[in-house]
Amino acid sequence: MARKNSYVTIPLLLSIFLSVVTLPLSSAEMPQSFETWLADLRAEALVRGISQATLNEALSGLKPIPRVIELDRNQPEFKLTFAEYLNRVVSQNRVVTGRKKLKEHQSLLTRISQRYGVQPRFLVALWGIETDFGRYMGDFPMIGAIATLAYDGRRSSFFRNELFHALRIVQKGHIAAPKMRGSWAGAMGQVQFMPSTFQSFAVDYDGDGRIDIWSNLGDVFASAANYLSQSGWVADQIWGREVSLPTQFNRKLVSLKTRKRLTEWQALAVRRLNGKDLPMKPNLLASVVQPDGPEGKAFIVYRNYRALLEWNQSVFFGLAVGILADRIVER
Repeated sequence: MARKNSYVTIPLLLSIFLSVVTLPLSSAEMPQSFETWLADLRAEALVRGISQATLNEALSGLKPIPRVIELDRNQPEFKLTFAEYLNRVVSQNRVVTGRKKLKEHQSLLTRISQRYGVQPRFLVALWGIETDFGRYMGDFPMIGAIATLAYDGRRSSFFRNELFHALRIVQKGHIAAPKMRGSWAGAMGQVQFMPSTFQSFAVDYDGDGRIDIWSNLGDVFASAANYLSQSGWVADQIWGREVSLPTQFNRKLVSLKTRKRLTEWQALAVRRLNGKDLPMKPNLLASVVQPDGPEGKAFIVYRNYRALLEWNQSVFFGLAVGILADRIVER
């Protein structure tokens, strides 16, 4: 028995097409409203042990902050050389202010240094570079900014986790939600800790039951020192120094992946900037870096430089902190 011809008329095809494209999206395809997302977050927060009272304090009336998304989408891509970066970050004004701050808070910094093994000049340098000694901490409401980035989707998992940490900080009574302010990207206080960093490293130095990295300098300095200490800081070492390299230096050795003892670098004709020998005691493991390439400055860096990279993975940042710390105590 012969089969009938199988075909679809043009009008029928058009009808099917229109019915498909006009069908409503499934719930999985529809973008979730902020209100629905927030309700889900509240439910998860309760399961995670965050109280209803904390959620009411921190999340009531919460709305996305469009400016946060705008800043996240349009971060400027500066192509600065290290020399240009250094001029901006380690200005003479910042050096002078750093010297004043070091003298002003010498007693407190010395006590914290003795407890955590981090030299005062490095704490002042970090403070200066992160927030210009507390002058520019950011004024975005942290819960709102982090919630906006968690809802946005580009890095939602990371910021959702940071939001739970922020809520725990509020729940523990360290700061009221309206007073928790910082950068649009979630960094807070005079040392610009993310909420998860706060949870891991922030210190209640004065024992008042609250950790205040916004206005309590004891907590600020102790938190920074604790971070560096737990990142491998060595109390009796410096970070590194600028050096001169021989003309025929093997470029493959310029890398943080390459570590040699100072005696080995000395044998390869690496010298202090003034031409003198490298220090041999202690005979530290070190690497050579050149942030601007073969024609730029060269630095030999030690373990403490790597601890600075734990704070911020920018090679420029680590060098700038070390250089500012040195200039603060130069005379």
